[in-house]
Amino acid sequence: MFLSWPLMLESDIGTVYLVGAGPGDAGLLTMRGAELIGRAEVLVYDALVNPEMLRLAPDTTEVIYGGKRSKDHAIPQGDLNQLLVDKAKEGKTVVRLKGGDPYLFGRGGEEAQELSQAGVPFEVVPGISSFCAAPNYAGIPVTHRDHCSSFTVLTGHEDPTKDESSIDWKNLAENPGTKVVLMGVERIKRIADQLTANGLSADTPVCMVRWGTRGKQESIDGTLATIASIVEAKQFKSPAVTVIGGVVGLREELNWFEKRPLLGKRIVITRTRKQASQLSRQLAELGAEIMEIPTIRTVAPSDPKRIVDAIMGLNSYSWIVFTSPNGVDWFFDYFFKAFDDLRDLGGARIAAVGPATAAKLKAMHLKIDVMPDKYVTSEVAQAINAFESVEHLNILLARAEVANPDLPKELEELRAIVDDIPCYQTVPETDDANGAAARMTDEGADWITFTSSSTVENFHTRFDLPDLVETYPEIKLASIGPETSRAIRALDLEPTIEAQEHTIKGLIEALSEANAD
Repeated sequence: MFLSWPLMLESDIGTVYLVGAGPGDAGLLTMRGAELIGRAEVLVYDALVNPEMLRLAPDTTEVIYGGKRSKDHAIPQGDLNQLLVDKAKEGKTVVRLKGGDPYLFGRGGEEAQELSQAGVPFEVVPGISSFCAAPNYAGIPVTHRDHCSSFTVLTGHEDPTKDESSIDWKNLAENPGTKVVLMGVERIKRIADQLTANGLSADTPVCMVRWGTRGKQESIDGTLATIASIVEAKQFKSPAVTVIGGVVGLREELNWFEKRPLLGKRIVITRTRKQASQLSRQLAELGAEIMEIPTIRTVAPSDPKRIVDAIMGLNSYSWIVFTSPNGVDWFFDYFFKAFDDLRDLGGARIAAVGPATAAKLKAMHLKIDVMPDKYVTSEVAQAINAFESVEHLNILLARAEVANPDLPKELEELRAIVDDIPCYQTVPETDDANGAAARMTDEGADWITFTSSSTVENFHTRFDLPDLVETYPEIKLASIGPETSRAIRALDLEPTIEAQEHTIKGLIEALSEANAD
């Protein structure tokens, strides 16, 4: 059935988007795919889709797991096809998120046919396939002028010993090009035997890449004669891509991804979802497998009137002290509801704790008068007093509702007049939209990173941190600084590492150094 575009626009039927999620690395999702996930009303995703991509969907999206792994189907294909049709006929925008490319061994063609026959408008968004991405991340170009100028991609799900194979094994063996097998781990011995039986040398190099492009990528090397025994000895499991041919020999020179310092390390990020991206991105670039499990989120303070009154009386303050980027965001959210000109901030000097807080303020073209050398609140009082005596000066602390009491105490000991005004509060985050919390409790992790005392406390409330460490003794704890470490020690635990520079950069450096030992 053919639907013209104007008719589709006038119809009450929603559109189904068959989106290729790529091979696993969330950064390889196309811009069009990310845009569509961002406006999905229904999102149906497969087992091999990186769950971090689910964070791109609105909070109101109905997320449905439709994964298929070997013989384990969460939703039978026929039922899944009907689900897509039904949701579209409810007028919903439906994104069907499929690993790799929808039309490459992914049954996307069957789903598109079903939609067409039901009169449901659809669009197909191609994705990067693992047949080229996994070899790339393992240091293997599937073509190379010195080795071959062609390649063949085949599915390993077909039994090579069946009577009527759709694969011409003789022609495949005689073809000098690279052979790439998708989903062939369980049948690798029979595949290798068929190729050698049809004339391909048993010494032909073979590489198998598991979870290609992800932080848990793992590769094994062998030949057609040895690869099956290596798979068995190492208990190598799917999902994996198999590359057969002379180009495998280039791995030693071109293997860029597997040389990253944090490859294979599963690292839990506990920052708020809004703040997690910077730390996640930098650790992922070092090869880590990231699990974002935000334990806190920021909301308005329990008594917003206090910060509103403080902002209306800003001219009475000599100093405004910001101790976190969250404090900056929330303070100025209230400020611009009261004023439309930054000059109404008045003549107060500004102190900031840490470069991230300072960066937020500098982005607003505000001058930072004081930032202590050590990024801890206990140093702020001395730093301000060194700039000018704080005796009898009115100081506004714009920070979290529950915060370290040391700073106002030390300022008051210096005879300052302190208004400790909450402009936000942190509350526990219990959502698990990407399934990371469930995976961590089921499988453990290598590192858990903590960037504040509140992340420690809320993580413990949700997971019982001592119990988790006892269950998974391999878990190590990474602290951004002394106050965070103090919260860890309050649970009778010891941080494995504490960043020397109490910043995200310092935390990443400490993790890299610890894993280099």
